Amino acid sequence: MQLGLYLHIPFCQQKCFYCDFPSYANKEGLQDEYITALSSEIALQGGLLSAYSINTVYIGGGTPTVLPIHLLTNLIQTIQKKFKLTNDVEFTIEVNPQTINREGLYRLYEFGVNRISFGVQSFQDPLLKRIGRIHTADEARQIVCDAASIGFKNISLDLMYGLPKQTLDEVEYSVREAIKLPIQHISVYGLKVEEGTVFAKLEEQNKLFLPDETLEDKMYEFVMKQLPAFGFERYEISNFAKAGFESRHNLKYWQCLPYIGLGAAAHSCFQNKRFYNEQQVEKYIQKIKWERNAVAHEELLSHKDKVEEFCFLGLRKKTGISCREFMDTFGYELKDLYGDTIENLKRKKLLSELNGQIFLTSLGMKYGNQVFCEFLLDS
Repeated sequence: MQLGLYLHIPFCQQKCFYCDFPSYANKEGLQDEYITALSSEIALQGGLLSAYSINTVYIGGGTPTVLPIHLLTNLIQTIQKKFKLTNDVEFTIEVNPQTINREGLYRLYEFGVNRISFGVQSFQDPLLKRIGRIHTADEARQIVCDAASIGFKNISLDLMYGLPKQTLDEVEYSVREAIKLPIQHISVYGLKVEEGTVFAKLEEQNKLFLPDETLEDKMYEFVMKQLPAFGFERYEISNFAKAGFESRHNLKYWQCLPYIGLGAAAHSCFQNKRFYNEQQVEKYIQKIKWERNAVAHEELLSHKDKVEEFCFLGLRKKTGISCREFMDTFGYELKDLYGDTIENLKRKKLLSELNGQIFLTSLGMKYGNQVFCEFLLDS
């Protein structure tokens, strides 16, 4: 069996105003201790999982490249030594354009990273400042071009829409700037104001000034039409790629394939269980040091859990869910359980069906969360 491997780096130079991920600014003093603890967890899990091979690695955060390059390359070497990576492993690292230079990118390339995901979000400097990003548009353009010239052939870029005071012209400009760059993958996210963020506090004070629903719809429609016109096919609700450059690691999540998460707050799905590590950096370090295990919560997946996740995670993909695969997995027909639900959603033009595949329509992609809720079963 082949597994995906995720490693979480919980450090940031500055917390973005929309971010509710487990990441922390002003904890640079813990970086060495954290990498020591994470390396210990890698060594332990590499031994326990020696019978498995790893065909995708994803280092995310936080901002992995806020680490000094020697810590990052040491971590990569530890992964390579302690896990059995396949020859065709997809090895991704997330990068903030301001936290790495050309030399740093070259070192990552030299050490076996073959996919870069740049968090850009916008190509307007005033907007970048309003959302708490620390890079400029020019820095983003330059570092993406540097990555391509070094030899990276699988480069992804993140954009956002629905941001405070953002205009349709700004979204259109950012998309057009992105597709000029030597990239193969784009992720596009509409802003969701999450509890505990700077934006949530501003919203409570009526100071956030978000685009209205009509304007946000226009932003969404522009993105959905423009990217495919330039060869970026939508293969998942928020993700677009040129042919052959879909994120193999992220597809594991949507296909309910097993993966292991290491580091503070990292989640895993393996051997019929979901579990996640201690979120606080200091507590994670101590648990690894004294207990050699940082798991904070573990749950056995019920049959109900597995059926629901098969459906609403699978429906995130353009190809949707296979009736045949559902039958092979669970031993009964998808429509025996969801027949009325599927027909109702088809009447609403949110779902479609072709050759045994049930998938979201364009309208369904837009209102995906409403569709997913229909696949939740009564207890």
